[in-house]
Amino acid sequence: MDSKEHKPQETAGGQKLEENIEATDATSEGGDLEQTPNSSGDTQKQEDVLSEIEKENAEDAEDLDNEKRHHIPFLDYHAMSMENLVGELQRLVKNEKVQAINKHVNAIKHEFDLKFQDFLEHKKEEFVAGGGNEIDFRYNSVTKRQFNEVYKEYREKRDTYYRNLEHQLQQNLQHRLALIEELKGLVNVEEDINTTYKNFKEVQEKWREAGPIPRNSYNDVWRTYHHHVEIFYDFLHLNRELRDLDFKHNLEEKLKLIERAEALQQEPDLGKAFRELQTLHKIWKEEVGPVAKEKREDIWQRFSAATKAMHTRRQDHFADLEATYEKNLERKNEIIENIATLSQSVADNHKGIQQQIQQVEALREQFFKAGKVPHKSNEDCWSRFKEAVRSFNRKKNQFYKELKKEQHDNLEKKKVLLGIAEALKDSDDHEMATPEMKRIQKEWKRIGHVPRRYSDKIWNEFKAACNHYFDRLHSEKNTAQKKEFANYELKSNCLERLKTFQLSGNREKDLSKIKEFLSEWKSYGYVPYNKRHINSKFNKIIDALFKKLDISKQESELLKYGDKIKQLAKSDNNQRAISSERTFIRRKIEESKGEIRQLENNLQFFSNASEDNPLVKEVIKNIERQKAALQTWNAKLKNLNIMKHQLAKGELDSDTDTSEEE
Repeated sequence: MDSKEHKPQETAGGQKLEENIEATDATSEGGDLEQTPNSSGDTQKQEDVLSEIEKENAEDAEDLDNEKRHHIPFLDYHAMSMENLVGELQRLVKNEKVQAINKHVNAIKHEFDLKFQDFLEHKKEEFVAGGGNEIDFRYNSVTKRQFNEVYKEYREKRDTYYRNLEHQLQQNLQHRLALIEELKGLVNVEEDINTTYKNFKEVQEKWREAGPIPRNSYNDVWRTYHHHVEIFYDFLHLNRELRDLDFKHNLEEKLKLIERAEALQQEPDLGKAFRELQTLHKIWKEEVGPVAKEKREDIWQRFSAATKAMHTRRQDHFADLEATYEKNLERKNEIIENIATLSQSVADNHKGIQQQIQQVEALREQFFKAGKVPHKSNEDCWSRFKEAVRSFNRKKNQFYKELKKEQHDNLEKKKVLLGIAEALKDSDDHEMATPEMKRIQKEWKRIGHVPRRYSDKIWNEFKAACNHYFDRLHSEKNTAQKKEFANYELKSNCLERLKTFQLSGNREKDLSKIKEFLSEWKSYGYVPYNKRHINSKFNKIIDALFKKLDISKQESELLKYGDKIKQLAKSDNNQRAISSERTFIRRKIEESKGEIRQLENNLQFFSNASEDNPLVKEVIKNIERQKAALQTWNAKLKNLNIMKHQLAKGELDSDTDTSEEE
């Protein structure tokens, strides 16, 4: 090979590398194929695959452990959940060489960031839908924290590895550059050619043992080295025997590499075949020297043809993958459409929405398991998927926001009922408390759900208050029933004695005895409901006795009422009892006045009728009866007020008129 003028290039080590290598020189070491007008497209494709091989080899050459990345499975990270991505990252960092997992880690981080961002936006929407302010949103994710810890561990390991590696790589680079200079010095030296050839072989051996160099210098350094190796072989034309022996050996080795490359067409595992081809190119470049100049182009073209055939296989494989990706895209578009359809008809009840949530989650899982889509469609597909899910979540969250407000309103209503129940649970006014407790129990059932975290607590408190009241009521009723039966026995005895009582003719003495019977009767209290007719029997006899004593009905009523007043004054809560009685009498007074007004109005319809008219007589009779009743009620109210005044002064008159049992 003829020597050419060399143009220097700056290296990472600060020295100059020589380039401007002849096309044939570059081709012989895995460079560009010769271009023709009809093959420019194929040539470009060939350059692409050669460039990829050179890049991969440069990366592997930096550290032998780099090559292990080819054997670490590249999983479908897109289909994994965030938790599974964290688990896979932990496994890789713990079990694999840090320099061999860079692509795997980057792919895992990309998928995790996408999923976590989507998850975070979903949580933010829920927070805002629940009434929160977006600026106040914070979310502490255990999964994100775990991922960050493992990723930090990976970066620390990676940075430590490359810091330690850098110094050694630079030393090796300087050593190789020095060997290139030593190789250049072997040309045109004035010494025995055999000695020079021996020195050349020693340089080659040192080169093989020089160790890895930075990947960004790898290809340039090797091209420069091979360029000067070929120059040295051209210099050996004075000793063709030595040169031809090397050329022959190198030709045999390169033909073996070509045969292995051609045999790779039968390898079913395309990934394995391409890695093997990559190794063959590495051996071609690093381990086998040049061949005779007239054979260089032919063997390189043959090796390139095998490479091109592999490239075609890969292209066909990628085309098949692309077709699969298109089908995956169609499937994902269907899933997105199904989610969008659900988001357009979100249910208006909790049960329906829960069913739809399960449907959306199932569709989400199907989406992630549907496989990869064409790279050009990936971002758009992901965006439409997120928007469809987000649209459903917004409507779902809006429903639960309104439901939450309703439940809080229900909680406030139930708190009011709980307050009433607590206030009444120890009440002794059963006539008022019992119907009220029953009312609030019915009201409680009509009120809807409250927030789950309050539901059990407030229900248990309400139930306890109600149970407390009704347990007391039932206990008191049982006691009261026993007492009422005892009262009935006492009143029966009293009634029998009243039946045998005869007036003596002494009005004051007889009236006093009747008052004694009334006081005794009142002192016994209530009787069982089904025995209450005994009161009527007693009152009939008393009324008959009053009539014999020529005491008017009103006067007899007041006499009976006087005894009731005494009973009120003696009760434990006499102020409340008196107040209730005053309210009762006033209501009766207003009712009597109303009846009188109504009857007098009715009487006007008979303005032309005779007073002998039976209807007129009946109305007049009713008016008189109501006026008498009104007079009686007013007298009762007066007596009640007198008693209240006396009670306030502590001077209750024992002769206060009695009244009938209500």
